[in-house]
Amino acid sequence: MRLRVEFTTEPFDLDEVPAHALVAREVIESAELDAVDVGPFGNTAEGGADAVLTAVDVVLRKALEAGATRVSLQVNVVGENA
Repeated sequence: MRLRVEFTTEPFDLDEVPAHALVAREVIESAELDAVDVGPFGNTAEGGADAVLTAVDVVLRKALEAGATRVSLQVNVVGENA
């Protein structure tokens, strides 16, 4: 199964990127995912179910540890091929 995850971390800071956002981006960019799109107000990545779910776990843990007060995410099935 193939999944797509979209997520944002808060609080936002328009002057500089918060530590929690940097950590979340590092996790998602270093995970074994493809179709990674990192943006100023949200991040998207796709991959096999195990890789996406593992990355989501790490993003949540590390972003919260780095000061995120809210993490909004959505996970969608985008295909049956891993």
